[in-house]
Amino acid sequence: MAKIVIGVEGMSCHHCKMAVEKELKSLDGVLNAIVSLEAKNVEVEYDDEKVTIEQLKEAIEEAGYEPK
Repeated sequence: MAKIVIGVEGMSCHHCKMAVEKELKSLDGVLNAIVSLEAKNVEVEYDDEKVTIEQLKEAIEEAGYEPK
């Protein structure tokens, strides 16, 4: 298992938080995703044999936000 913190631009409310977490958790291999609105980032716990960092960032974009 691996953990990464990815900066996310454009989140401002609970709906934003839920959208990003839901999109990430829908990926096979993602165990957990926790958004911090204050820090403007998301901590993702994932299986790096099943999902790549690029796929995590694409999921954030699919939710409508910009990964940093």
